[in-house]
Amino acid sequence: MFIIVLNQTNLVQDGQNNKLIYKFPNSVVLTDKYIAVSKISMYYSWLNISAQLGNNTFSYQYTSASSVSTVVIPDGIYTTAQINAYLQFTFIQNGHYWTANSGTTYYYPIEIVVNPTRYAIQINTFLLPTASPWNGIVITAPPAGFAPSSQNSIITLPSAFSTLLGYRAGFVSNNNPLNAYTPSSSPSASNNFEAKNIVGPTGTLSYLSNTSPNITPTSTILFSLSNINNPYSQPSSIIYSLSSSVLAGQQIVDSPPNFMWNKLISGTYNELRLSILGTNSAPIQINDPDMTILLTIRDKDEHYNK
Repeated sequence: MFIIVLNQTNLVQDGQNNKLIYKFPNSVVLTDKYIAVSKISMYYSWLNISAQLGNNTFSYQYTSASSVSTVVIPDGIYTTAQINAYLQFTFIQNGHYWTANSGTTYYYPIEIVVNPTRYAIQINTFLLPTASPWNGIVITAPPAGFAPSSQNSIITLPSAFSTLLGYRAGFVSNNNPLNAYTPSSSPSASNNFEAKNIVGPTGTLSYLSNTSPNITPTSTILFSLSNINNPYSQPSSIIYSLSSSVLAGQQIVDSPPNFMWNKLISGTYNELRLSILGTNSAPIQINDPDMTILLTIRDKDEHYNK
């Protein structure tokens, strides 16, 4: 039995950090050999929102007279709260907000929050102020001016981004003209749960995701090794999976309590290739190349209690 160590020096230099090649010092004949992952140390650095994933944009319309504003989220690892914070940043950049208490309290037309009780992502849109006071609050006129008429801002979620939040593809909120919109009374597969005035001031529209949110689409990564042929697996080369059990940017250290042995295809080897895949079995970009992966190889009849 012997150990193979793969680390940053074994990475294929293509900027993806998801392929490692171990070259044997000399060609070796491996017959009736089994291989298993014995330890992994790497950082949780794969993104859940990026241009590469195609899930980094959505849009909103502040008033019916406004042009549509596109929100482009920088590549990163985001929670729902951080998505909402970036949306608020965009509102400020575009002047789509209003203030109270001498400008110390900010109000935004749309918010995206977690509803843990319903295991859902909730979107709230608020009635825009047409004058001051508004809902009993003395406000400062927003940079874009007061809304020309009573209405809510509209948010539109394209397919890839809506999947993160658990909404149907192409979801569009209602602009609630003159606060007269009546939400749908019963949800279906084609719409989202809707309610009116359940949070916030008069004119608030609230929506709940109608499928499970998938804010972390790659919570588990898969390890695929060349020269493995498991007829019961698809792909047939998967030898291990690793879950991101730490916060973004923290180190994952994993040592399986029991090795999962996989039979190597018998033959002469010059190298082994290890690939890191997402849960959809497609290669996933790892941003931090600092990693160490230990593989253990043993003979068919070698006794090993682990």
